[in-house]
Amino acid sequence: MDHAADAMRTDLMTITRYVLNEQSRFPEARGDLTILLNNIVLGCKFVCSSVSKAGLAKLIGLAGETNVQGEEQKKLDVLSNDVFVNALVSSGRTNVLVSEEIEDAIFVEKAKRGRYCVVFDPLDGSSNIDCGVSIGTIFGIYMLKDGIEGTVEDVLQPGTAMLAAGYCMYGSSCTLVLSTGAGVNGFTLDPSLGEFILTHPDIKIPKKGKIYSVNEGNAMNWDAPTTKYVQNAKFPKDGASPKSLRYIGSMVADVHRTLLYGGIFMYPGDKKSPKGKLRVLYEVFPMSFLMEQAGGQAFTGKERALELVPTHIHDRSPIFLGSYDDVEEIKALYAEAA
Repeated sequence: MDHAADAMRTDLMTITRYVLNEQSRFPEARGDLTILLNNIVLGCKFVCSSVSKAGLAKLIGLAGETNVQGEEQKKLDVLSNDVFVNALVSSGRTNVLVSEEIEDAIFVEKAKRGRYCVVFDPLDGSSNIDCGVSIGTIFGIYMLKDGIEGTVEDVLQPGTAMLAAGYCMYGSSCTLVLSTGAGVNGFTLDPSLGEFILTHPDIKIPKKGKIYSVNEGNAMNWDAPTTKYVQNAKFPKDGASPKSLRYIGSMVADVHRTLLYGGIFMYPGDKKSPKGKLRVLYEVFPMSFLMEQAGGQAFTGKERALELVPTHIHDRSPIFLGSYDDVEEIKALYAEAA
């Protein structure tokens, strides 16, 4: 094998090349989404670099403030938020931005305004930073009509109106998973090149999985369908093997595993948090978009997750997402209980 030739390969599918190829499928495309996605990728590279040296750079710890959710902000949260706001505004293609870390929507000044609304969680799972567990960035993109000044209502749309969504996971490797509405693809950052390379083309979630993922510490507050589902997973009555429990507590990491291996990720509403804990716009919608694009399902306990219509930018919702058959099972239990 010629290692020198292998080292000089130029036929690798980078994320930039992939996005340009996607753009070429639409003759009317102006390249705006390509520029926006390239800026998001740049933000992910910057945060990945910061995460990897967080301890050395004294970025671990609290910034001394709390965000709109009442959670203490980590220094890395604040940095990541600034990175993505700057990357999105400087793209010249955004209009309205919604971040988990900021109470109100950001309206881009006219000189830098474009036609996209971006909703994002700059650093999901940040409570796990200090112990080295995988964390990540989640984002979703909506498109406005040309030339209009964006309003909050432009992001208070159902997830079905989302144009693209993705997440970047900072773990043992830096992995970016993206969908522009034509399937799901995964890219891994090659540090030697500084490029995301296509490593997981056309991801399809298995139709049924062997893993369930939920915080069982909340079991005493669950509703009947969730309780019954978990009981069936542990003690199946049809002679099947029990499902394995895997729960990291970092949504990006839990959903990434679910996407690749199959199964179900659950964050139900309960007596303590009837509306669940995860935020609709920048957690539930992007992850539901990706699951559906990969052949899975996403359900709130009442309806298809992407059909929810948020009334506030920080609304929360219960969520069950993953393999098609596994989500069908929880849907059937909710139908029985109705």
